[in-house]
Amino acid sequence: MNYQEIIDKQRAFFETNATKNISFRIQQLKHLKSVLQQNEELLYNAIYADFKKSKYETYTTELAIMYHEIDLALVKIKKWSKKKSVSTGLANLPGKTYIIPEPFGNVLVMGAWNYPYQLSIVPAIAAITAGCTVIMKPSEIPANSSSIMAKIINENFSPEFFKVIEGGVPETTELLKVKFDKIFFTGSIPVGKIIYQAAAKHLTPVTLELGGKSPAIITKDVNIDMTAKRLVWAKFLNTGQTCIAPDYVMVDKAIHDDLLVAIQRHIESADYKVENQNYTQIVNQKNFERLQNMIEPEKVYFGGHCDVENRTISPTIMKGVSFSDKVMQEEIFGPILPVLSFDHLDQAITDIKKLSKPLSCYVFTKSKTIKNKILQEISFGGGAVNDAVMHFMEQNLPFGGVGNSGIGSYHGKAGFETFSHYKSILEKSFLIELNLKYSPYTSTKLKWLKRLVG
Repeated sequence: MNYQEIIDKQRAFFETNATKNISFRIQQLKHLKSVLQQNEELLYNAIYADFKKSKYETYTTELAIMYHEIDLALVKIKKWSKKKSVSTGLANLPGKTYIIPEPFGNVLVMGAWNYPYQLSIVPAIAAITAGCTVIMKPSEIPANSSSIMAKIINENFSPEFFKVIEGGVPETTELLKVKFDKIFFTGSIPVGKIIYQAAAKHLTPVTLELGGKSPAIITKDVNIDMTAKRLVWAKFLNTGQTCIAPDYVMVDKAIHDDLLVAIQRHIESADYKVENQNYTQIVNQKNFERLQNMIEPEKVYFGGHCDVENRTISPTIMKGVSFSDKVMQEEIFGPILPVLSFDHLDQAITDIKKLSKPLSCYVFTKSKTIKNKILQEISFGGGAVNDAVMHFMEQNLPFGGVGNSGIGSYHGKAGFETFSHYKSILEKSFLIELNLKYSPYTSTKLKWLKRLVG
């Protein structure tokens, strides 16, 4: 496939200024929602073939998020696209200053495999809202999900505007040789570095949504039962294959044992099984084996059963874990939850800060002082207090990482801004012109200049 030819056609279409028309963007967003709704059964079937993911989880964690993103864009697009007036300094009076959002142009959106629909299509929605043309490259790992996205989008949109390109590493490598006006990538840190390096050759701006080891910090004053219930749901959603899942727990030693009992109780109550439509497979054999190797049998408090044939790992809780253990050396991205204890909060914070900055952090406490201390002292992308993962659902909260966990953010208005350049404009009148900036430069002019500028 000639990728340069595709991007040249998208660039030519962008230069017609069609995508800068708000009515055009609204029309395309409505069409996208309609296409997705008409093909829901195909989307359900494809993702089930890849993950054994139920319709319920597919709707709540994939389709509903995309629909909400489109609905919000339709309501807000005119407001987000308006020029914004700002105050003008004395030196430029009479005149006015304002900021105009404009689309970056031709963008590449590269999605991740763990939520194959929404992690590809939600940033594409933001790009369309901003007025860009889009080439979307889904992850090749969930092959059925990638294929159905390519089918329904390529059959319903002009390739000059919105095109899905499938493929693995060779195709991605070739695609990255082409110059884009913006690249948006969701995935692992090692691949994110490759994307960043490729983009740098063209000075292409990049948004990276990566990952990391997201901690859950639990103090002794919490409601243990509610904390455990929320942790269990957040951790084992999508079988732990969630970039913002609690990766490990740091709990006050005083309630360590009680928390473990409560976590086990809620896992047993949920009865996580694929046939119960509340659990999914590990995406492939490679990731299954990687996760299996993280489990140290002598440190398993609960679970630990690995079914090679069905590619499932039961919800697993590990205790007596230290930061030097294998399970603490990389992001888990699976249904394994290490539980570490601490005697002093300051030491727990110090240990967490020795790791790379995480994508998320979760604080469970009734203490306002402790909450503020953790939020101020630990750097992370975003998170929640007394809950986990649910901050992702808030469209008014920009979603993104910091440091190794990512660059830039999206969701709602933040997504529109990610795919927009903001032009700063000064507009002057011909009515009058002060001579202060023109030579000859005199001491009198300098005095007036100091009064005006400060």
